[in-house]
Amino acid sequence: MYLNEMFDAPVAGFQDVNTDNSKPVWRTSRKTKLTLKQIRKLRRMIDVRNYEKALHLLDVREQYGAKSTSEAGAPSL
Repeated sequence: MYLNEMFDAPVAGFQDVNTDNSKPVWRTSRKTKLTLKQIRKLRRMIDVRNYEKALHLLDVREQYGAKSTSEAGAPSL
């Protein structure tokens, strides 16, 4: 979680409150089964997370990566 996620308003479409209200029933021994809709939603969330991570890594490489000799201001011989 990023720090700005705690203070900014939530982005529409990231959380569906109606689907988050399910509670387990007392003394049930079976695991809950995921529906295809839930599996697809998880897949999309993972894809978005991977895409955002790739963009973040590009920014980090651009900021902290090694510069070429022409950009670094090294004297040419």
